[in-house]
Amino acid sequence: MTDKQTHEYVVRNRMTHWQKTYPHWISVLSIFCLLIIWELVCRAGLVSSLFLPAPSQIILSLFTMIGDGEIGLSLAASMYRILVGFVVGSAIGLAVGLVTGTSALADKIGNPIVNALYPIPKIALLPLFILWLGIGELSKVTIIALGVFFPVAMNTYSGVKNVDTLLIKVAVSFNASWWKTMKSVVLPNALPMIFAGLRLAAGTSLLLLVAAEMIAAQVGIGALILHYGDLMITDRLMAGVIVLSLLGLIFNLLLQRLEKKVVPWKN
Repeated sequence: MTDKQTHEYVVRNRMTHWQKTYPHWISVLSIFCLLIIWELVCRAGLVSSLFLPAPSQIILSLFTMIGDGEIGLSLAASMYRILVGFVVGSAIGLAVGLVTGTSALADKIGNPIVNALYPIPKIALLPLFILWLGIGELSKVTIIALGVFFPVAMNTYSGVKNVDTLLIKVAVSFNASWWKTMKSVVLPNALPMIFAGLRLAAGTSLLLLVAAEMIAAQVGIGALILHYGDLMITDRLMAGVIVLSLLGLIFNLLLQRLEKKVVPWKN
């Protein structure tokens, strides 16, 4: 075997390693095995149910809370806050990212402000928002929208800046208007980065939702978790955590589905 053939063989093997795919059932099996181990550890009495209840106990408590309407009431309040905050924050972030990414003046004015405010922990501003906006829904929605704004704005800005200038020159040379250039050239090329920002924002919105509800809410998943934590009813606390986990999973799946429809060439 020549040196060239040896090199090609090594490269092919390494690429096979990187590109290898596995069936989806392996992921399900791994989670199932983890739950079985967890259940066995709890049933053997190795861990007190006060600190870590068994999965079967958590699921039973979850269904009981669903039957009582407790989960439904809390979930409805949380969904309203997170959806409104996510939509408002994403819309403003998208607009700011597009403007700062396409205008040199807006870039010089807006980008330093965004970069300076981004590192501030958003939940630290909640007491200030409560002072300004009251303890009602507006302060909680605002803090979620603020947390969503930054990843969407910054990713949109990066996506616009990474668009090949040659494509923009071609559009301009054909006398395309600003709006047509944005619609046909800039947005399609920036969409992968925009969706990456939306997925980051979805996770951030959940964190801020729980924190805001623990601080300034009587109803909501975060308030429910805090309530059962204070009472040391761990199985119901964990049931609330499961609801949050499922909520985050659903958001992520919906964004992935939307991305596949809007950005089909990426898949």
